[in-house]
Amino acid sequence: MTRKKKQHLDIYQSITNQIIAAIEVGTSEAQMPWHRSGFTQTRPVNISSTKPYQGINILSLWAAAMSGNYEHGLWGTYRQWQEAGAQVRKGEKSSFIVFYKQFENDETENNENQSERRLFMARASRVFNVAQVDGYELPDQPEPTENLVNRIASVEEFIARTGAIIKEGGEQACYNPATDQITMPDQHRFFDTNTGSATEHYHSVLLHELIHWTGAKHRLNRTFGKRFGDHAYAIEELTAELGAAFLCADLEISASPREDHACYINNWLSAMKADAKAVFAAASAASKATEYLNTKGPG
Repeated sequence: MTRKKKQHLDIYQSITNQIIAAIEVGTSEAQMPWHRSGFTQTRPVNISSTKPYQGINILSLWAAAMSGNYEHGLWGTYRQWQEAGAQVRKGEKSSFIVFYKQFENDETENNENQSERRLFMARASRVFNVAQVDGYELPDQPEPTENLVNRIASVEEFIARTGAIIKEGGEQACYNPATDQITMPDQHRFFDTNTGSATEHYHSVLLHELIHWTGAKHRLNRTFGKRFGDHAYAIEELTAELGAAFLCADLEISASPREDHACYINNWLSAMKADAKAVFAAASAASKATEYLNTKGPG
């Protein structure tokens, strides 16, 4: 194995290990990194570009925030914090993110097809949370609103724009590919818990099923193929869970565990431990699903 290829695999493994560690810490209460209150209200954001992180980096930084008990989702490299007039404190531990660098494949002789010549190699970068720096003052945060109805109304409008057919009744939530319909339990089956309100639970579960809906053949045609074998179902479930978490962050809903959440944890861990790229595939698919939903016009 070449040095570059080994470094490439180490990046996947390092970030996967960080996420696995965060999940294993939370399994006693069925809490995942994206379910913890505080930083899950928004996606992690870069201090320099002011843009949210994407894909696996969302999950990786949520896991890092859980581990470090960071309450804010603002991150940057050592140099970026310096450019912002701040200084990373001595002894602070960095967190991994990954980006992809494009290069030409000299071994490909088909010059006519430039797409086959372009390859992408994962590269790691180290970032620090705003809680790890001195000399940077966070802007004042707006007071939380108590008018939950307005926030939820916007969520329902978002869901309506997708055009998804949603039926209500029974005890289970599911997406049926044969009928291309989402079924949700009766709303009276959702209760307030210590992780959120009944309305928040209802919408987070519905968003989970909506991510499954995006995977239909005539939409994103999502399939994880033979690579993940028996773990393919677990990766699809992780994709739906991550996609729902991303949407909950965008729509300012507290991400809450599903009632059947605990039974998935061991399957997710097993899949991630079997293949370091599994969670990368799930996070990438989740980002594509949320982007698809965000671009949907009226049904």
